[in-house]
Amino acid sequence: QVQLVESGGGVVQAGGSLRLSCAASGLIFSTNTMNWYRQAPGKQRELVALITKDGSTNYADSVKGRFTISRDNAKNTVSLQMNSLSPEDTAVYICHVNVPDIYSMIGHNYWGQGTQVTVSS
Repeated sequence: QVQLVESGGGVVQAGGSLRLSCAASGLIFSTNTMNWYRQAPGKQRELVALITKDGSTNYADSVKGRFTISRDNAKNTVSLQMNSLSPEDTAVYICHVNVPDIYSMIGHNYWGQGTQVTVSS
């Protein structure tokens, strides 16, 4: 029973900052790569950032240098610090994890409910 619960979305002016959080339960959090996706109306879902169990990170080119992903294994949380926001960052931001399964080649995908981020100009 994997559950991902997000918080921190809201409305912010261009140039401002927001910090999103995702609280995970039902998995061995410290062993999994955690991901942040976003999806804007009329656009396909985009992988924004990921962080491995060892703390290695990767970012989409569109957010590199502005966003920072981090994790706290003791608290089972992953965060996304978003700075220098622009209207193009407006989207639903979604926490995601793939959990391996000995019976499945691809494992199982789990998604949070999503949190709306709106950046006004």
